Amino acid sequence: QVQLVESGGGLVQAGGSLRLSCAGSGRTFNGYAMHWFRQAPGKEREFVARINWSGSTTYYADSVKGRFTISRDNAKDTVYLQMNSLKPEDTAVYYCAADLSLGVQHPRYWGQGTQVTVSS
Repeated sequence: QVQLVESGGGLVQAGGSLRLSCAGSGRTFNGYAMHWFRQAPGKEREFVARINWSGSTTYYADSVKGRFTISRDNAKDTVYLQMNSLKPEDTAVYYCAADLSLGVQHPRYWGQGTQVTVSS
């Protein structure tokens, strides 16, 4: 079992930045690939970014590429999502997720989510 807790969400103006954190506990954190997803009101949950266990491989959705950066600190059992140049369409609940596999669309473990609101 892996427990995940997101933090760092909030209200920001368009063009601003936020850094989300996801703290893991339970099973060995550094054995898991970590993922960020988001869900906007009335829309399906969508993939944002993912990172492999060592941090050497990352993937991004086209909509955030060049603006968002995923990283991890295994010594702190934490994964981050640095979000720059935020747009109103980035408004959503952001979830981190963990799975032993990097390429899964439905990771096994999920956090409770953190709200990000970008005002125009």
